[in-house]
Amino acid sequence: MGTTQPIRGKDELKKFLNYYQNCQPNIRNYSLVLFGLHTALRISDILNLNWEDVYDFDGTCFRDHLFLREQKTGKENIVALNNHLKETLKLYMKSRNPAPEDYLFTKTTNYGRPLSRSQAFRIMKKAAEETLHTSHVSCHSLRKTFGYHAWKQGVPPALLMDIFNHSSYGVTKKYLGIEQDERDSIFMKIDLS
Repeated sequence: MGTTQPIRGKDELKKFLNYYQNCQPNIRNYSLVLFGLHTALRISDILNLNWEDVYDFDGTCFRDHLFLREQKTGKENIVALNNHLKETLKLYMKSRNPAPEDYLFTKTTNYGRPLSRSQAFRIMKKAAEETLHTSHVSCHSLRKTFGYHAWKQGVPPALLMDIFNHSSYGVTKKYLGIEQDERDSIFMKIDLS
C-alpha cells in the first residue's frame, strides 16, 4: 500500500479528471482514468481487458456488466458498468474502431499490444503532478479513490471489503485511510466546553 493515497477532495478529483478531458485532451488516457475510478479494478486487470469484455459486438451495445477473474486473487468478479463510463467508452471506441479481440487500452503506436503498467503509471503521475501537485498518486489511487468516496457517500466498509476482495475489515479500513479519518472526525466534532 505504501504512500499511494486516494484523491480525497471532490474538487481535487474534478481537477484530476479534467486534465485528460480538457487541459491535455486524450480520450484513451481519460477513459483509462475514468475506467479505474468507476470499476475499482487493479490496473493489471484493466490492462488485460479486451473490447469484447465491455462491448457486445453482435448486439452493438455496451455490456451492463464486466465479468473477469482477477489476476492477483484468482477470484471471479462482476462489475457493473455505469452509463457515464459507457458514454466515455463510446467516444473512445469511435476514435479506435477496434476489433473484439483488441485490448481496451493500447499503445498509440500498436493497437495490438496492451498499454504497459509503467506507461499507465506515467499517465496517472503526469495528471497528478499537473493538477494536484503531488507525487503520491498512482494507478492504485484510482481504486482507493473509488473506495474512499463510496465510503464517504455511505457505502458500508464491509461491502467495500467484498468489492475489493480483502480478507478482513481491518485491511479495508487501512487501505482507505478510514481509521485516521474516523478518529480525526471524532476529535473535530466533540465540544466539551
